[in-house]
Amino acid sequence: MARRKILSLSSARERNIIKRLQRFTVEVPSWGYANTGTRFGKFFQDAAAVDLADKLEDAGVTHGCTGICPTVAVHVLWDFPNGFDASVIRLAKRNGVKIGAINPNVFQDQRYKYGSVTNQDAAIRRQALDHIVDSIEIGRKTRSQYLSLWFADGANYPGQGDIRRRKAWATAALKEAHARMPRNMTMLLEYKPFEPATYFTDFFDWGSSYVFCKAIGRQAKVLVDTGHHLPGCNIEQIVAWLIDEKMLGGFHFNDRKYADDDLTVGSIDPYQAFRIFNEIFAYEAEVGKDLDIAYMIDQSHNIKPKVEAMVQTVCTVQTLVAKALCVDRKALAMAQKREDVVGAEEVLRAAFDTDVTPLLKAVRKALGVPADPLKAYRASGYERRVARQRRAKRKELGLTEGPLRRRKPG
Repeated sequence: MARRKILSLSSARERNIIKRLQRFTVEVPSWGYANTGTRFGKFFQDAAAVDLADKLEDAGVTHGCTGICPTVAVHVLWDFPNGFDASVIRLAKRNGVKIGAINPNVFQDQRYKYGSVTNQDAAIRRQALDHIVDSIEIGRKTRSQYLSLWFADGANYPGQGDIRRRKAWATAALKEAHARMPRNMTMLLEYKPFEPATYFTDFFDWGSSYVFCKAIGRQAKVLVDTGHHLPGCNIEQIVAWLIDEKMLGGFHFNDRKYADDDLTVGSIDPYQAFRIFNEIFAYEAEVGKDLDIAYMIDQSHNIKPKVEAMVQTVCTVQTLVAKALCVDRKALAMAQKREDVVGAEEVLRAAFDTDVTPLLKAVRKALGVPADPLKAYRASGYERRVARQRRAKRKELGLTEGPLRRRKPG
């Protein structure tokens, strides 16, 4: 059995781990703070964000508690419904955060019933591309480094569409979008094996995104959403291959039991997230520098309180990063060289079982945030306060969103 290791923080190695943890940041999604839910419906929360101002306030609180969430991913149609708004940048700054990845929306409009950039109607493909280009311009004005793309395009029945022609249409559209991006922007191309389409999706796995990115241009990279894989898929192997190919652009972190469940990180399989980070830090240890990766959360909390769940998942990510940094690389390399299968696995298990609380406390002290962010948040009373405020805001705006109230008898 792997022994639970207790850290002293006295060694140079542990001090280097603390420094790496101080450099680690993860982006939060604006939509994770709103009343979003499953395809079947929503369970409303009084404290859920009503508008982008609320979302940025919640993101600021998350960053204030954890110290590692300085940016907020936005969804253009949800957060910039009327196009770019300069006041959003100032509002973000007041809350201690910045606008992060820009996410176009080419899946909600009725015109996209049969696809967006893969639609056989050239006019609809043009409309989808125009929206992506408009999103790039918003990213330019907000100084975002990332254009994050996910497509619902696909087919439900054999014969419904020409697979190769759809591939060509998508490639042409994304090449044009890539040409319109500023030099400091990276296009992150996501994939999903199924849903909403069930016969095939056009961006169906890491290989498809890889092929598209190679054809699109140097600023296109693959985005790995940890929930977008078939059961049993070895995600850390995908990550290792993409690192080796210099094609890993970023992550959408969540957890799942069956499919794209959008659960908080580590709620189902924390060891999987640890193994993913292990591959990343193994490479960083080899080359002696940090990988340029966009670490992002993509979760929709339908049951858990929004901010509390976000703080919880961010802390879990930070904990698993710390554990992966504790892997004894020399011992692992020696075990692998000897073909010591048990010994190699025990090296990983020892790191996963390490109590990293001292590391996290040291990092949080240096960042000036609470030693226990989740406990501090729950004690702050923020949830109760904004619930009252946002109930009043919804009433003033005439919105019906919110928990159903039981009518008093009589």
